[in-house]
Amino acid sequence: MAKNGNGRTSGKTLNLALQGGGSHGAFTWGVLDALLEDGRLRFEGASGTSAGAMNAVVLAHALARAHEDGLKPGDARESARAALSRFWDGVGVMGSFMTGLPLAGVQMLGPWFAQWISPYQANPFGVNPLRELLRREIDFDLVARQRQIKLFITATNIRTGRGDIFSGAQVSADAVMASACLPSLYQAVQVGDEFYWDGGYSGNPAIYPLIYETRSADMLLVQINPIESPYKPGASAPEIMERVNEITFNAPLLAEMRAMEFVSRLLAEGRLDPARYKDVLLHRVDGGAALAEFGAASKARADVAFLRRLFQLGREAAAAWLQAHFDDVGVRSSVEKVSRAKIQPAEKAKP
Repeated sequence: MAKNGNGRTSGKTLNLALQGGGSHGAFTWGVLDALLEDGRLRFEGASGTSAGAMNAVVLAHALARAHEDGLKPGDARESARAALSRFWDGVGVMGSFMTGLPLAGVQMLGPWFAQWISPYQANPFGVNPLRELLRREIDFDLVARQRQIKLFITATNIRTGRGDIFSGAQVSADAVMASACLPSLYQAVQVGDEFYWDGGYSGNPAIYPLIYETRSADMLLVQINPIESPYKPGASAPEIMERVNEITFNAPLLAEMRAMEFVSRLLAEGRLDPARYKDVLLHRVDGGAALAEFGAASKARADVAFLRRLFQLGREAAAAWLQAHFDDVGVRSSVEKVSRAKIQPAEKAKP
């Protein structure tokens, strides 16, 4: 095995599955920063939704630029770390001025007001500074031709209700913005002849492209929406909506995880052909617990200090995962099985 730029032995490859969650995507930035600094892992593919899509595109663009510039692997990783930092610092600077936009007023008034006021009314000009930030930081022509990471960006097709996957030359600024388009806050994004909303409704992130379109069996999920959360009777309306959104945006992911678990079990029992079915080795950096204290409203908060705090939490979580599970990569899954729904026993028939 070759030595990387940090003098460590490299050779393990995995895919990245990056969840969306507004500014909580800065946690994923921290995770990626720690993995790049560690240097022992290579990335074959990256599937991302919303903020996860932005992290994936910034990472791929930076590695592609480094490749074209002929940088050594260690220098390429440092270039990617710098690009991610520059992007999220840009988000932080932009966040300082968002309070002057019409959209920000709707965000602060919350979901109750948003259900009565369409984004076509609150933001008729479709103002979204993130688009300009992406265009400033990313050369999408380079992203379209790069071969450093296979990108898969999920957006929900409004007409069909299904998740469409943008990859290869299809990855554009419009595709990334479509992946992050919350329908209560932003006008639908047109890509080609179709209109799209946030990819979280159909895949947060989509797992199946990584199964079918890559060779690596290992997949690292960076999860920023909690699967489990305490619920107390008498919860406020915002608390109820927060939990509803968490459940909604996790549902497609949980379905795919159950399918992977089912296939793995059939492969272990010799009931499926291993030449046709991939036994996915799933790993996870779980930010749900660390981010829960901030609440769902903080996903719209984008000041520099807050983003840096999330970044540090992500770095710490990634360091803990590397310490505990790096040796599992290529050997076994390090994620417990998805909890199955409890089946209540049937009541005995009364005589």
